[in-house]
Amino acid sequence: MPVGLAALALALPRAPLHAQAAPFGGTVALTSQLVDRGLPLTSTRPVLQGELRWDAPSGWSFGVAAASELRSTRLAESLLHVAYSWPLSTNWQMQASALYYDAPRRERARGYRRAEADLAWIYRDILTLNLAARRPVGSPDARTNPVAEANLRWPLTRHVSLLAGAGVARFQRGYGYYRYYGEGSAYYRYGQAGLAWSGDRWRVELDRIATDDAPRARRGTGGLSPWMATVSWSF
Repeated sequence: MPVGLAALALALPRAPLHAQAAPFGGTVALTSQLVDRGLPLTSTRPVLQGELRWDAPSGWSFGVAAASELRSTRLAESLLHVAYSWPLSTNWQMQASALYYDAPRRERARGYRRAEADLAWIYRDILTLNLAARRPVGSPDARTNPVAEANLRWPLTRHVSLLAGAGVARFQRGYGYYRYYGEGSAYYRYGQAGLAWSGDRWRVELDRIATDDAPRARRGTGGLSPWMATVSWSF
């Protein structure tokens, strides 16, 4: 789900191995809302994102990212990220990654931190299958929560691609705009469908987001917007 910072960072190193022309790079993006696996991290206001990374020819990648609502001087979220990619065959590669994620305390919400490990199988930059484990840091809920996700990027023309994704995750207590969610198994499902245009260093994306059995956000936060738009520039 290429919407939140975590998804952005995990997706960036997935270019074919040894195809990087320069070891240092980054992305600046403006999006209508930050969403992490189907759950909103911010209200429905424009958010500015920035990411810097270093990619080694050996397959290692290191990155740092941050985001803030345009009307606020405080960070909405930040993360540190490390990944290692290696080929399985001509068409398949794998990526193992770890990240530390921090969403500082905001109005009407508690601060939230987590560590996450991710294993991805990538088919020609078209299909990505992910298994992840995330664990809250500094929270009374010390449970490790699993995530399973699949994402498709199907080229329609030279510049336009069809995007689709679906996943299942277990909700974490103390997360963002949400109260404790312990009904049933506390698992929820989420999905995305959209279009992306890419040209040179620019990318424009429009997504439709949906969730099922997800907890409700607190009143006054705006909840999840079903439509999301993102414009990004890479260097």
